[in-house]
Amino acid sequence: MVELARLKHLATRGCSYQQHMNSSISEDQVRNALAKVPYPGFSRDIVSFGLVKAVHVDGSIVKVLISLQTKDPEVPKAIFQKSKEVLHALPGAEQVEVEFDIKDPGQAGPSAKSALPGIKNVIAIASGKGGVGKSTVSVNLAVALQKQGYKVGLCDCDLYGPSVAHMFGSDERPNATSDNEIIPIESDGLKLISMGFLLEDRSPVIVRGPLATRYTQQFIKQVVWGELDYLILDLPPGTGDIQLTIVQTVALTGAIIVTTPQEVALIDARKAVSMFEKVNVKVLGLVENMSYFLCPSDGERYHIFGEGGGAREAEALGVPLLGQIPIDMPTRLGGDAGRPVALQDPAESEVSGIFSGVAKALTNYAPV
Repeated sequence: MVELARLKHLATRGCSYQQHMNSSISEDQVRNALAKVPYPGFSRDIVSFGLVKAVHVDGSIVKVLISLQTKDPEVPKAIFQKSKEVLHALPGAEQVEVEFDIKDPGQAGPSAKSALPGIKNVIAIASGKGGVGKSTVSVNLAVALQKQGYKVGLCDCDLYGPSVAHMFGSDERPNATSDNEIIPIESDGLKLISMGFLLEDRSPVIVRGPLATRYTQQFIKQVVWGELDYLILDLPPGTGDIQLTIVQTVALTGAIIVTTPQEVALIDARKAVSMFEKVNVKVLGLVENMSYFLCPSDGERYHIFGEGGGAREAEALGVPLLGQIPIDMPTRLGGDAGRPVALQDPAESEVSGIFSGVAKALTNYAPV
């Protein structure tokens, strides 16, 4: 424990050192080696995630301090084993010591995550893969919540494929305050922000991980959201940099996973659930999109992508199935025309009624 205290002292001072300048092992070599160690359940490594707090090289002895916030004992175990493996592979490394500074996420304080002033609930809408209708669910869930009298914001965190601006039919450009904070676009009673409001229609977003991280943090923390009951975060698909940035930047109330009934989508949905579990974010439930096709000519339901997959997966994961959204022409037309289907009267639109039910279920699991 004496060495752990010394390493913590180095981390506090913001420095690492090599006691012997003639050592054949450098700090850069150590960090480059540790950059091959992924955080369990994610595609990003522990170095870029900022978990390596101190490095000490003393001749052939390599010591590192890794800081974690987790309740899962398997996370430090996996990182320990992989770190030892990559460090022992360094030429000249005869002794390797990996120390951990592990904090309870509930006691980690604002240095890791922070609540957003004035916002009561922050809900992430995620999926393990693209093409399952996550943005459609995010947009219509936000609308349904607003129609039920809640103050709602919607943040499009999918920088590379933003769709919120189009789905609300808006080409406005956001303004900024004198303090350089972003004023969100307002549409149908919602506060919105998306990269789609900042770009021309055909302009691609070409940014690497660090810049994507910066944009994401600005969208969440430098927008004048004001007082909100719910801030809905429409995440990009997968388990990459942006997801990691979000779960480490803001205290999420919970996450909703969107999937389709087919097994190939459910496999990736499990990965998304596992990701949130590893960072101690509660999964509030699953939404099964494209659940069935209701044929307008004969009124029959056709389960194009399989039947019951979402319900079975929700039961296996021990989370509720919040709703089953059918394949529906008005839903697609509304998204393309900038008029989300949830704006319709539930008495006139089955899908609008289903989204209203999902919103009510969410408010039960994440009350104001």
